[in-house]
Amino acid sequence: MNGEEGKRLGMDRPIARRDFLGGVALAAGVMAAPPFALGSSVDTTLPAQLPLSPANLPENYPPALTGLRGQYPGSFEEAHKVRDGGYSGRVAVDEETGEIYDLVVVGAGISGLAAAHLFRRYAGADSRVLILDNHDDFGGHAKRNEFRFGGKVYLAHGGTQDIDTPYYPYSYTARALLTELGIDVGSYAGHLNQGLYQGLSGGVFFDREHFADDGLVAGVGEKTWARFFAEAPLSAPVRAELIRVHTAAVDYLPALDPVAKAALLKGISYATFLLEHVRLRKDALPYFAGLAFRNNKRIDTCPAYEASLYGSPGFAAMKIDGEPFPDPRFFFHFPDGNSTIARLLVNRLVPLAWNNGLLDMQSVALALVDYDKLDHTDSPTRIRLRSTVVRVEHEGPPDSSRSVQIFYSRRGRVARVRGHNVVLACNNNIIRFLVPGLPEQQKSALAYASKVPMQYTNVLLRNWRPWVKLGVHSVSAPNAYHTDLGLLPPVSIGGYHFSASPDEPIVVHLERNPNHPGLPRKTQQALGRKEMLVTPFERIEQEVRAQLQRVLGRGGFDAPRDILAITVNRWPHGYAYTYDTLADPPFADTDYPHIIGRQRFGRISIANCDAGAAAFTNEAIDQAHRAVHDVLLSRHWA
Repeated sequence: MNGEEGKRLGMDRPIARRDFLGGVALAAGVMAAPPFALGSSVDTTLPAQLPLSPANLPENYPPALTGLRGQYPGSFEEAHKVRDGGYSGRVAVDEETGEIYDLVVVGAGISGLAAAHLFRRYAGADSRVLILDNHDDFGGHAKRNEFRFGGKVYLAHGGTQDIDTPYYPYSYTARALLTELGIDVGSYAGHLNQGLYQGLSGGVFFDREHFADDGLVAGVGEKTWARFFAEAPLSAPVRAELIRVHTAAVDYLPALDPVAKAALLKGISYATFLLEHVRLRKDALPYFAGLAFRNNKRIDTCPAYEASLYGSPGFAAMKIDGEPFPDPRFFFHFPDGNSTIARLLVNRLVPLAWNNGLLDMQSVALALVDYDKLDHTDSPTRIRLRSTVVRVEHEGPPDSSRSVQIFYSRRGRVARVRGHNVVLACNNNIIRFLVPGLPEQQKSALAYASKVPMQYTNVLLRNWRPWVKLGVHSVSAPNAYHTDLGLLPPVSIGGYHFSASPDEPIVVHLERNPNHPGLPRKTQQALGRKEMLVTPFERIEQEVRAQLQRVLGRGGFDAPRDILAITVNRWPHGYAYTYDTLADPPFADTDYPHIIGRQRFGRISIANCDAGAAAFTNEAIDQAHRAVHDVLLSRHWA
């Protein structure tokens, strides 16, 4: 990028100080420059974001914070200290709270909130429950982002986004809980403005670093592949290759029957299949680089068999043993994603924080929660945020103990509470450090998984006329910093009304899954986590502004003028690990690490999606239900 382009992006203007927590300094040598990295000669100062109106907001209201969110600086350092042995040995206590609860839940994500709710259902609504979480907001990955501009609220999801069932149906327990919360999944069509984006389509952004030039091509799935690629900035050989792969009816494994095909494809990556069996030119491979498969695997870490189940190019004429993944039949996208589920659970658990009103999916949309009342002495269930648990241990032998002591760090001081039972609904990787007394086999099982790092960035734009001019509602940018970006689903519910015109502000959602092609999947995820943790917000903001300008510039987009606010939800320890045939050995049904790892240990039970090896809301609920039954069993046999 030259100096004139930098000025056009507004990079010659000073950046204002922000109120949000800043990022840590970028460690030299940790981050490789991403494909969309700016040149070293670019002035990195940026224009200030326009102020958002804080009208009617209490001082303590985390959903409205912009800047770096998700696992933000200040939320994870104590957990890393636990991991690194900072709380080994006897934990020194600064504050004896004297509190004793029927149940203490570690983690205020959907699984932890559901566990508290289900426990109260079985043990009684007057049961005393404490929920501890290291963040300043509840919901875990079900994160709500709010923007306020021009007297209107704009919502977005900062993590878990949909109620859906892409691989297996919701259980009776999960469905029943949604019904109990007043969620009618079948009403989705009535909330979705299906005609708002009429005339717009998906598009692909071809970048000049990997193709002939920058270029955005609309019409994915609507134009013929020959026409689509004819409009793309490609060399003639690469264009011919991509058309061939997408249209040729060829069996690339003609000597194998369907069962043998499946077996071979399970043992190679999709990239290997494309290069060695489809004989794709290497310079055409970057087009596929942005494809994200289950659990955000990429072409080098996704088994070719799994790619075939998604209907990926290259398999159309091949009979392969197995059934394609079905389209979800049970689906709802709230404006703030599955934060709505978390908010409804909190409404049931601590009605005092909602003026004691019982809310449903309509009335909760714009309801304000009083965060200062979440940990109120008058409430039988209390949610204590900004509290990182550092140790959990029985008082006495695990098989006969009647209480557990829980140590947590808050504002630099370690406090202790006690509970008759504990549900650990936190990141399962850290449990082996929190509970030193666990059997070694269980510790090893809990260490097996590797969380998937994810970054969800939401940008409030002044309007979306450039998107209309370019004919797109979403864009795949295979080699960009964020590989996917698009306008949010146009859902209006309760008092919340989605943007009704291209002249109105709108939130654009961008997704990034940092990966390091060519390395084993777990290694890529570990490096991705490290990269996220050392990247300051200013660097991310710079990438967002530059990318949106490159993708939308020809539609009249101007970053300094059109970007109103940016919220980055980073999740270094993002989504639950799932098994695959490339990265994992075959396990017997009872030998899966997540099954061994989730076993009850005395009065300590384990929940979270990690315990089900699936990053879905229904799994979070089902694991909460199982953990609560473990709690009840521990009391029965005491």
